[in-house]
Amino acid sequence: MIDPDGAFGIQALRDRLVGPLYNAGMWGWIVPLAVTLVGAVLRFTNLQHPHLLIFDETYYVKDAYTMMEAGYELEWGDNPNEAFVAGDPVPKDSASFVVHPPLGKWLIAAGMWLFGTDNGLGWRFSGALFGTLAVLLCALVAQKLFSSVLLGGIAGLLAAVDGHQIVMSRTGLLDIFLMFFVLAGFFALLLDRFHGRGKLARALATKDGSRPAERLLGYGPWLWWRPWRLVAGVMFGCAAGVKWSALSFIAVFSLMTVLWDLSARRRAGIRHWIVAGLFRDGIPAFLLIIPTTFAVYLATWTGWLVSADGRYRQWAAENPSATWDWIPGVFRSLGEYHRAAYAFHQGLGSSHGWESSPWTWLFAGRPVLFFYESRGDGEYGCTSQNCVQAITDLPNPIMWWAATLSLLLVLFYWIGARDWRAGAILSALAAGFLPWFAYPDRTMFFFYTLPFAPFMVLALCYVMGRFLPRDRHTPWHRRQAVWIIGIFLALVVLVSAYFLPVWTGEMITYDSWRNHIWMPSWG
Repeated sequence: MIDPDGAFGIQALRDRLVGPLYNAGMWGWIVPLAVTLVGAVLRFTNLQHPHLLIFDETYYVKDAYTMMEAGYELEWGDNPNEAFVAGDPVPKDSASFVVHPPLGKWLIAAGMWLFGTDNGLGWRFSGALFGTLAVLLCALVAQKLFSSVLLGGIAGLLAAVDGHQIVMSRTGLLDIFLMFFVLAGFFALLLDRFHGRGKLARALATKDGSRPAERLLGYGPWLWWRPWRLVAGVMFGCAAGVKWSALSFIAVFSLMTVLWDLSARRRAGIRHWIVAGLFRDGIPAFLLIIPTTFAVYLATWTGWLVSADGRYRQWAAENPSATWDWIPGVFRSLGEYHRAAYAFHQGLGSSHGWESSPWTWLFAGRPVLFFYESRGDGEYGCTSQNCVQAITDLPNPIMWWAATLSLLLVLFYWIGARDWRAGAILSALAAGFLPWFAYPDRTMFFFYTLPFAPFMVLALCYVMGRFLPRDRHTPWHRRQAVWIIGIFLALVVLVSAYFLPVWTGEMITYDSWRNHIWMPSWG
């Protein structure tokens, strides 16, 4: 007798491996796009202000300009910023030694190519664009992770109004691009998890729901073609092409996707699921992700590779080696560049007024003051007090502190309930946070947390989802959670409105500025 709903029927296997299919419908796009629009307004409004190179824009924006001119970074003379802002940049002809890969600067250059090199809109446009797209991505990740349009919308809203992401989106630095590509790579692997499990279900399913051939239950099938893993490799290559701190995310996420496959084979009833997962999933995962990552990363160096005068470009010709002569000279030169850059990072330990220890990051103990300018009495309508313009890389404190507290519950559900979603969020946070403790003497800043900031949002949404009612028959005390979460979100939005002037550099009184300094270490 045919039993399509048997243990190995396609529907039964899909339910066991993937779970019930979730169809978000049109709201699955309307809600994420709506919160993305909010994020776009906050990121693009008056983007050209201030008309200065603030904080590390003095490095990356000018590097981006010279890459447009020469294909690689050039050195500058003394005090070049005033001429650059005035639209009269004059770089030197000599190549500069720059320790970050080129992609982020190429993206900044794209904005200047579109809108000019003499205004903040040009050198900040790409950051604002990628920061806005990251809001959309955060909403879609949460929607897929939690199977909920509501939680996806909440995640997107929190990302849209978070000052940490707003400030970094409105500044010509590299970290916003790193955050986007890390989150995009995670999303690709999340989509691959569902795609791969559906593929495994189809490979094991039988028409009558009966036990499949014994050979399939021994190790299970090879699942070679996983296109979302290829997409993840592209995103990881781009992330590494912005900053090397992406490497920890690449390592952790690559391990995570294989562990997901191990779990899938175990749930499918495959006896040798550990061996099968390590070899029949691990090997294809490695071949799809790692070579793609490396190829894309190498491609980000194209401008330097095709040049003749980039820094270290002729190193191999000047330092012949019989041992390594089988490697093309251009790649030996690139290798020496990387060695020198790594040595620089290892020795970077000069003190800075706005540096902070990773121990303070989860509490937003020392955000970076990117820009500060005071005005005298009588200017801009300030008749009795001095006025201030300031930009501080401060997250929404209510949201950030709540997310930090939520990590305890996420950890509890991961250990106690073995919830893979909690494990995925914690893995991303560990990849972005823990490696910095290996360099206690290095100069570090709070904005290094930006790549894992979306996962702080996801941790908070995960906890919210645990308390949201599932249906109309939910007990009253769980229904009250809707009101509590609604009040919390309203408070977050109000706090963001309060801090918006010090995220966008609006003119405020000095007393107002001091009122925004809730902790002494913020000012």
